[in-house]
Amino acid sequence: MSLTLDTYRLLGRSGLRVSPLALGTATFGTEWGWGAEEDDARTLFDTYVERGGNFIDTAATYTGGTAERMVGAFARDRRESLVLATKYTTSRRPGDPNSGGAHRKNLFASVETSLRRLETDYIDVLFLHVWDFTTPVEEILRGLDDLVRQGKVLYVAMSNAPAWEISRMQAIADLRGWSPLVALQIEYSLINRGADRDLIPMARAMGLGVTPFSALGGGVLTGKYSRADLAPADAAPGESNRKSFNAALGMVTERTLAIADAVRETAAEAGHTAAQVALAWTLRNPAVTAPVIGARTPEQLVANLGALDVEFTAEQLARLEAVSAIELGYPHDVLAGEHLRTVTTGGLTIEARR
Repeated sequence: MSLTLDTYRLLGRSGLRVSPLALGTATFGTEWGWGAEEDDARTLFDTYVERGGNFIDTAATYTGGTAERMVGAFARDRRESLVLATKYTTSRRPGDPNSGGAHRKNLFASVETSLRRLETDYIDVLFLHVWDFTTPVEEILRGLDDLVRQGKVLYVAMSNAPAWEISRMQAIADLRGWSPLVALQIEYSLINRGADRDLIPMARAMGLGVTPFSALGGGVLTGKYSRADLAPADAAPGESNRKSFNAALGMVTERTLAIADAVRETAAEAGHTAAQVALAWTLRNPAVTAPVIGARTPEQLVANLGALDVEFTAEQLARLEAVSAIELGYPHDVLAGEHLRTVTTGGLTIEARR
């Protein structure tokens, strides 16, 4: 059954209703060498909202702050009907050690900056953007709870952090009566299923809605890369440098290209584009609330929204699962093995319903 942007979902263990695809705004602005100028960004925003979308994802340092400023201007006349999510921790001022990190000083300063840029009195969802390995979790949680109590933030969430730290934070928040975490933003796609080991099972157990980014694997799953890209080359004059950037990051390998081939095969059978199939695969995961989609042009956005119409056959899903499968590693593989199942259950069949 096809979805629509106004087929809303609850965000984690909360009552907040969000669209099944979030509009990412890292493409709002050209400061990073690629992205959309303001007129195109406005069209992207309007197209998404006019189709029923309400979940806008940005961050304090996307395109040097331009993304937040554009979102604030675009959302000005319909703020209450939108769910605005932003993030903090990445450094806002080179040379200032306290303009980045998860600590209280940066948390409050970053939120005040975001509120001004977004032209709003409150942030719907605030994500900790990147784990810094230095700030005590109690300091983070108390700071987030203080902002919620002040009404400047409504919900708090995590991104790019170890599963054990997030689960520890959720337990502490529950025990102390602080604001619980409601969402987890992670990189997740057919070419990067590392989150299947711990992060996604943890999110389901702890009541966090997952909002994956890079569901297209940096563009690898759209079919724009070939075996010729296995050796990174400099971008041609006038060409976006993102392709060379992703290739240099090691995202283009024999394995990822084989996965992209399977995606293209499935897309041809289903009558959709490769990008739509890749996005739809993340959407069908029961832990996933809303993948974050980004686009540089209105045409790309409209095409990506077509992921809501994709339906898979059992054979197609099995093909995608097989080609993208990863080893879960210890202890997951051992615990799933026949020997330990036998010694813990005595050979009996026990069905768990959750």
